[in-house]
Amino acid sequence: MPITRILSVALSIFAIDRLLKIWTVEWMDLRNLYVIEVWPPYFTLKMGWNEGINFGLFGSGSDITKWLLVGIGVAISVMLVIWFRKAKGLWLQLSVGMVVGGAVGNIFDRLTYGAVADFLNVSCCGYNNPYAFNSADVAIFIGVVGLIFLDESPKKKKKRKA
Repeated sequence: MPITRILSVALSIFAIDRLLKIWTVEWMDLRNLYVIEVWPPYFTLKMGWNEGINFGLFGSGSDITKWLLVGIGVAISVMLVIWFRKAKGLWLQLSVGMVVGGAVGNIFDRLTYGAVADFLNVSCCGYNNPYAFNSADVAIFIGVVGLIFLDESPKKKKKRKA
């Protein structure tokens, strides 16, 4: 049943995200250490609190912004589940579950910490990336790519046949 698979994947992504954040932010105390070099300069744990959307845009730290972003996240998650509840195809169902699970992970952060906990930092080739992200962001990104390329809607099928 598609809805069961979507919700199972979402719950798994949420659980993985929570475990990684508890381990990194709290147990490793990244919230106070700010930086832990794992494999410099390529991989660093770098604490960041994102009060806005992507790259901190529209982050004012106000309660209105927090609740607005929580509401948007919940609305998108619910709409995706309703829209794809009968989705055919394993990969499409996995993609929806990844987006929803990642969104719920970031929503949980906003409700718990007041901002999204970002801690993964990847740099390469002489470029020092100032931004951090988290496992929920990775799941959302992969899920959205899957939704774009794996959607088997009638319009896409018609275009492929033409």
